[in-house]
Amino acid sequence: MTERGRTNRRLVYEKLRRKVLTLELPPGAALSENELAASLGVSRTPVRESLILLAEEGLVQVFPQVGSFVSRVDPRRVADAQFLREAVELAALEDLPESPDVAELEENLARQQEPGIDLEEFFALDEEFHRGLLELSGHDPAWPTVVSAKGHLDRARRLGLHEANTPEVFARQHGEILRAVAAHDIPLARETMRTHLREVFADIERIRERKPDLFASNTGTTPVRRNVVVWE
Repeated sequence: MTERGRTNRRLVYEKLRRKVLTLELPPGAALSENELAASLGVSRTPVRESLILLAEEGLVQVFPQVGSFVSRVDPRRVADAQFLREAVELAALEDLPESPDVAELEENLARQQEPGIDLEEFFALDEEFHRGLLELSGHDPAWPTVVSAKGHLDRARRLGLHEANTPEVFARQHGEILRAVAAHDIPLARETMRTHLREVFADIERIRERKPDLFASNTGTTPVRRNVVVWE
């Protein structure tokens, strides 16, 4: 494959992945290679290759002789991503310097708290806030690994944000985390972060009750706590 071909495939993959994660392509939506190729102004080949990559991430399901569909949110994959996220972000807090420079995070937080903020803008600021905390501890190279594993988790979080239609609770929790970080109160920062990251599971159960068609119906997918860090 030429460099141009690889670049084209990567761009198509990133665009389709974003459409899935932002719920522009909602759980269960049918995916037509022809329609997607036409909307993106590309041939079917990079679309087909991108769908294969998304299927490997569990974001798309391909059924031979039937078609391709956006996968429904799988609570097991949400729990797995949450396990990874807690393990990385809580451990990173232990390596924070005694006097961290939190100026950029304070600016980020102020933008999160602007009245009437767009939900996608808030989500982007939320991502940058968590990445910034990892950067303070010197562990920001771990962020791409976290991002690549949390597609189902991101969709669940967006469903929760759209359901509540307000990011105020999450912004307030970010403020509590940041105050603990600035004071170098690591136990409080860890406990506040853990509470914040687990907020998504309450949202999942509320949404599943009202919109079960958005979620995978695998036997035994009701979240169960795995250990003292994430699930008992």
